[in-house]
Amino acid sequence: MKLTWLGHSAFRIETGRAVVLIDPFFTGNPTFPGSIEAAAQGVTHILVTHGHDDHLGDAAAIAAQSGAQVVANFEICQYLAARGAANINPGNSGGSVACGAFDVAFTPAVHSSGTVTEAGGSIYLGNPNGLILKPQDGPSVFHMGDTDIFGDMALIQEFHAPHVGIVPVGDRFTMSGRTAAVAVRRYFQFRAVIPCHYGTFGLLAPDPSDFVAGIEGADTRVLVPVAGQQFEI
Repeated sequence: MKLTWLGHSAFRIETGRAVVLIDPFFTGNPTFPGSIEAAAQGVTHILVTHGHDDHLGDAAAIAAQSGAQVVANFEICQYLAARGAANINPGNSGGSVACGAFDVAFTPAVHSSGTVTEAGGSIYLGNPNGLILKPQDGPSVFHMGDTDIFGDMALIQEFHAPHVGIVPVGDRFTMSGRTAAVAVRRYFQFRAVIPCHYGTFGLLAPDPSDFVAGIEGADTRVLVPVAGQQFEI
C-alpha cells in the first residue's frame, strides 16, 4: 500500500487496483503540494469524512471529471451528486459498503458537519464520520476525520482492529496532540499512526510535536509525513 499526504487531512492511497483520495481539500489549501491533476491521476474512489469545506474540498469537481466513486454519508453523497458526481456509494455510522478492491466501514466522530451557502446560510450534511478502508490485500487504514476523543473508540478497536491510524492533532476544532496521543495509547493497537490536520492555518497547532512526544515509548510507530512525498506501509 502506498500513501501520500496531500496537506491538512487529504490523503492519496494506492492499494491493489484502487486509487483513493480521502478528504481532497486542494483548492485554497496552503499546504497542498503540486497540482490537482497529479493528485487525482487515476483516481477510482473519493472518500469524504464530513461536510466541512476543508474536507469536501474539490471532491465534486474531481468526481465529475474522473467518474470516481464517492463514498460518504447519505447527505454528502446527495450534495455531491447534485454537483456532478454521477457515481455515489452512501453509508453511515455502523455500516459498511463494498468498493471492489476494498470495503469502507463508517464510524462515529465527535464533530459537526455542514457547509455555508453563497447567501450566508448553512446546509446540514449529516453526522461526521471516521472511515476505515479495508483492502482485500493489505493493511486497514482508519481515517478518523475530525474528532475529539470518545470512549467508544474502544469498540472501534474491538470490532475493526485497524492497522494504521490517521489522526487529527491540530487542536481547536479536533483533538490536541496530547489528547490524540491518549486516544491512540488507550484505545487502539495501531501498527503505525499518522498525524494530520495541523499547520494549515494559524488557528491550528503548527506541528505534531505534542502528539509525537505523547506517543513516545508506545509500541505504535509514528510516521510524520512530508506533504507530497509518497511512502509505503
